[in-house]
Amino acid sequence: MPAAQPRHHALKIFRAALQAADPEGAVLNHISFDGRVLKVGRQRYDLSAFDRIHVVGAGKASAAMAHAVESLLGRRIAGGWINVPEGTAARLRRIHLHPSGHPVPDERGAEGARRILEIAKSAGPRDLLICVVSGGASALLPAPSPPLTLAEKQALTRQLLASGATIHEFNTVRKHLSLIKGGQLAHAAHPATVVSLLLSDVVGDDPGVIGSGPTVADPSTCADAVQILKKYKIQMPLEALHETPKRLERCHHVIAGSNRQAIDAAGRCARALGYHTSVLSTSIVGETRDIASMHAAIAREILAAGRPLRRPACLLSGGETTVTLRGKGLGGRNQEFVLAAILALEGTGPVTILSAGTDGIDGPTDAAGAIADSETLRRAAALNLDARRSLDNNDSFHFFEPLDALLKTGPTGTNVMDIRILLIPRQI
Repeated sequence: MPAAQPRHHALKIFRAALQAADPEGAVLNHISFDGRVLKVGRQRYDLSAFDRIHVVGAGKASAAMAHAVESLLGRRIAGGWINVPEGTAARLRRIHLHPSGHPVPDERGAEGARRILEIAKSAGPRDLLICVVSGGASALLPAPSPPLTLAEKQALTRQLLASGATIHEFNTVRKHLSLIKGGQLAHAAHPATVVSLLLSDVVGDDPGVIGSGPTVADPSTCADAVQILKKYKIQMPLEALHETPKRLERCHHVIAGSNRQAIDAAGRCARALGYHTSVLSTSIVGETRDIASMHAAIAREILAAGRPLRRPACLLSGGETTVTLRGKGLGGRNQEFVLAAILALEGTGPVTILSAGTDGIDGPTDAAGAIADSETLRRAAALNLDARRSLDNNDSFHFFEPLDALLKTGPTGTNVMDIRILLIPRQI
């Protein structure tokens, strides 16, 4: 197999995963409208029972999701408001798109959250509120609970991002410091009917964690949030914490897309390219370097003993790892995964590794992730790049940049966590 072919194959497999995660297609796979009845999953809604339909929401994929809803319902939509990341390219006729800060919330997001809450609070028993939520919604819907200020919430967000907290922990804290998360948006809309379309960016596809669950009853408590803050030694005004709704009525949600669907598509593509393929898991969490070591160990076993797969082999995994910052460099969890993995595989044989975020963003960089192979360390040494030092300094971006090994897709308009691909070619 030519040296460039595994790299080409890895990119093709990743593109297949992205295509499967297309948010507009995902929504249209789960909703339909025959001119009278709106079907959402297994639920049916006779639209003659509603006087108004509003569409609200937030997230990296929310514009495309809202476009799918608008393409079905058109003029039946009275209006709506969606908070989206800066630079989102979409055009809607009935629904306002409002650029907001991400991953650190800003005043634009707070203004948008206020407008969305106003729409919810104005809804009556003959109103239908359709909520579209995807990854990124938590940061894009800041509604700080008094006396917490937006500046304090921004500082808290930065601390949690740097702490290594999981997305579940992060969102538990967010829910109890917000006026909109943890089911509070749906509570504000009562007695309206609320239908939520969710694109999952969380391990396990828990609807209460996706976007911090603005329309989903929340089982977590203030005590849970306090424990997380103590765990990561983060101080903040605890009087801002408040309980969230534990039960909601007239609410229904559907998970339209997830990492599992993207990984399934990647697997089909890999098999079509001739690889023996195994999906390790779509629910992988943990410290990025530890997860990289685990993947490298499996790749070494394939190289040495042909198990659990014969070559050519493709290992796939999804989920979302965490990076505990120890250095002052630049990078993201996907770039760090690839750097740690190639170090763990040094001298073992031909392996191509790709890891990238489906949203096109990895940490505070303009790269989705990175792609490297067994020749990368040799090429790096020729440029006087120290892989170990870069890893220790959390500086994977500046390691991969001169090697042309960064994967730059730009914002993809979707977000179903990360895709990891390891390819071991056929023995020559």
